[in-house]
Amino acid sequence: MNTFFPEVDMVKYEGRESTNPLAFKYYDAERVVGGKTMAEHLRFAVCYWHTYKSQGGDPFGSGTFERPWNVGSPMEVAEKTLEANFEFITKLGVPFWCFHDRDIAPEGASFGEAVANLETIVAKAKKLQQATGVKLLWGTANMFSHPRYMHGAASNPDPHVVACCAMQVRRALDATLELGGANYVFWGGREGYETLLNTDMKRERAQMAAFFHMAVDYARKIGFTGQFLIEPKPHEPTKHQYDFDSATVLSFLREFDLLDYFKLNVEANHATLAGHSFAHELAVAAEAGKLGSVDANVGDPLLGWDTDQFPTDINDTTRAMLVILENGGLGSGGLNFDAKVRRPSIDTVDLFHAHIGGMDTFARALLAAQAIIDDGRIAEFKAQRYAGWDSGLGKSILDGNETLESLEAKAMELGEPKRVSGRQEMLENILINAI
Repeated sequence: MNTFFPEVDMVKYEGRESTNPLAFKYYDAERVVGGKTMAEHLRFAVCYWHTYKSQGGDPFGSGTFERPWNVGSPMEVAEKTLEANFEFITKLGVPFWCFHDRDIAPEGASFGEAVANLETIVAKAKKLQQATGVKLLWGTANMFSHPRYMHGAASNPDPHVVACCAMQVRRALDATLELGGANYVFWGGREGYETLLNTDMKRERAQMAAFFHMAVDYARKIGFTGQFLIEPKPHEPTKHQYDFDSATVLSFLREFDLLDYFKLNVEANHATLAGHSFAHELAVAAEAGKLGSVDANVGDPLLGWDTDQFPTDINDTTRAMLVILENGGLGSGGLNFDAKVRRPSIDTVDLFHAHIGGMDTFARALLAAQAIIDDGRIAEFKAQRYAGWDSGLGKSILDGNETLESLEAKAMELGEPKRVSGRQEMLENILINAI
């Protein structure tokens, strides 16, 4: 085994007073919060694509990173990158990892070579998982990078391209099953359109639904019992994405009889690109019983693309953790750092600094969110605010016992309603003080 991070031994919890940049200040994996350990609550994962495959490029410039594992033939690079992944995760103390098929294995000169490459790397990954105890949170297929997907993947107007999608998803599902993955994610990176002048939107959405049903059938056939996830993302790279936000995806799943098979993988940066807050997107999924997992990152409000930065906003993450805790946790999902170090952060040790900061941010948010729940004042205020719907007129409306005519009569009888404050500033102060 090669060693790619010699400057780091093991990242440990040292507490708030520590000045060691390679130590956790808040994330104490075994600390019990609300009846579960931090590790059980947060279920952190390292993503393969940004962490090891990113070259530091952006829309305006080529890469700036020179990684020690990125030397040799395509398969030599793949094997060394895999070794770097498990060394990094083990030293960081994270329990899970995530990958796209083309992250871990090169495409090759033919489909047959692509399949063989993936099988070789999966066999090596399985041995490294067994040796380290690291587990797979989820796998997925990259059906957006190759030129064949320029008009979309499952929504492509060419059935031949959809057959290529089927090949990739089948093999990625096989790999996820072989590695004991708890989930499988679909991200429709090019499932959308630029102009209606060349697009039959009804047909394309139906194609996507048919493809998802085939994936469900294949998973059942091979015995994959993990959770299927769809990741909402708006207008990037295509102008009109079919998976724009949580509400759009839930509507799609209901329309095409897929709701029983899928949950949502919500990404913070995608939420803000859709014009929503991170907590809002989580809440929409959670209230439908479909919050499955989280891509933990943040976008830059001054930039208009998916910047995939590491989360450091404690206010934002506390609001997110409140939704997650009130939903009962993430189940088989977790917090995957779908984030990359910045273009000038060229040292490999910067990968540790970035993940430590993100993990401490969510650990601190977990503590704050649990404190808010234990305090009880926000929950009590919500209950009081909607108390009128628990009995009397409100309950009668919800029970279907009222009509427009009967409610008009009640309004006439009662007169103008008394206005009541929403206490927004008080509730914000409770959150801020918990942090």
